[in-house]
Amino acid sequence: MSIPGPHDIKRHELPNGITVLVREHHASPSVVLRGSLRVGAYDEPAERTGLAAFTSDALMRGTDNRSFDQIYEELESVGASLGISAATHNTGFGAKSLVEDLSLLLSILSDALRNPTFPVDEVEKLRGEILSDLDDRVHNTRRMANLAFHELAYPEEHPYSRAVSGYPETVRSITRDDLVAFHEEGYGPEGAILVIVGAVDTDEALEQVEEALGDWEGSVFERQPLPDVPQLDGIREKEIPIPGKTQSDIVLGVPGPARSEPDFLPAMVANCILGLFGMMGRLGESVREEQGLAYYSYSRLEGGLGPGPWRVIAGVAPDAVDQAIESIKAEIRRLCEEPIPEEELRDNQTFITGSLPLRLETNEGVARTLLSMERHNLGLDYLQRYKDVIESFTVDEVQAAAQHWLDDNAYAVGISGPPEE
Repeated sequence: MSIPGPHDIKRHELPNGITVLVREHHASPSVVLRGSLRVGAYDEPAERTGLAAFTSDALMRGTDNRSFDQIYEELESVGASLGISAATHNTGFGAKSLVEDLSLLLSILSDALRNPTFPVDEVEKLRGEILSDLDDRVHNTRRMANLAFHELAYPEEHPYSRAVSGYPETVRSITRDDLVAFHEEGYGPEGAILVIVGAVDTDEALEQVEEALGDWEGSVFERQPLPDVPQLDGIREKEIPIPGKTQSDIVLGVPGPARSEPDFLPAMVANCILGLFGMMGRLGESVREEQGLAYYSYSRLEGGLGPGPWRVIAGVAPDAVDQAIESIKAEIRRLCEEPIPEEELRDNQTFITGSLPLRLETNEGVARTLLSMERHNLGLDYLQRYKDVIESFTVDEVQAAAQHWLDDNAYAVGISGPPEE
């Protein structure tokens, strides 16, 4: 398999600010489209938390040119799929179709992004669906533990402290006029990214994008820098009891490095050692396998445009919560204080570089990767440099990254499970 790079990725910028990346891959007759707009929960007021998600979910409920039913009939008639959803910094979209239907797919996407009508009845149906999901969240131990973690780890005024999907009281307060205004003020082409991967002719694909989106005009929100996120200086803990549950979930961690931080990749290697490699790294081996304290225990380093979380996530029996937390802290302490054996480091580096081809096996995987590369300004040759970069890190560099971001005496932990008897 050829690793994508400057030799087979075409990058083109439209005059209205959209960046388009195209990679031809003719192994199957399909095409995958992924992309993002520079609008998200970052841009909503705290009292309207959930507005960005509500808006993105409503885009395909009806447009100037198509009703809700027509949109889905057109997609289903050719076996295509299209979805749009908001995150903190961006609103993303993903689509797939046969290559001959790319023009139709782009037409529907353009219509949804540019011309939504927010029909009143559909808005209210959607509100009900969102509120139903938020009701489900209240009864989900992992989701509630994660919610508590973010509220503890980030300052109250920071977008990362709030749930992108919102809260019942904020979602109920959002009006159709709020959706219309958010769309009018924030949905524009500037900073948008569109990635196309599949059995396309590059020049034809670019012409179709130009036809569908080249004349798009629209504003985007002015953004202030993210508020500062100080490193935690102690332990912050919150428990959320949920009656009727038989398992507890733990989310323990800190605000971690942004993707742009110089030590992000060494931290990613450290995270692999901690809770990813093999059967979920040292955490899986110690907390789950050896001690039998957890049904699952792993770690995740998010990275992103801001200081995303570095978390350990574990599901445990309610009477094992305290012991599991102590065991997690012990593994964090060991990672920071004891030299990492060279063989363990090499095994993890091999695992990381070896998993890259697996991520690139499908058009979807390639499209996701190219979108991330463009979003974080990594360069079209990033994947070709990746193996050498990962293998270059030393024990000292990896441990220094862990020491900089992790501290077993300074963390936030959200816990959710059955009430204490």
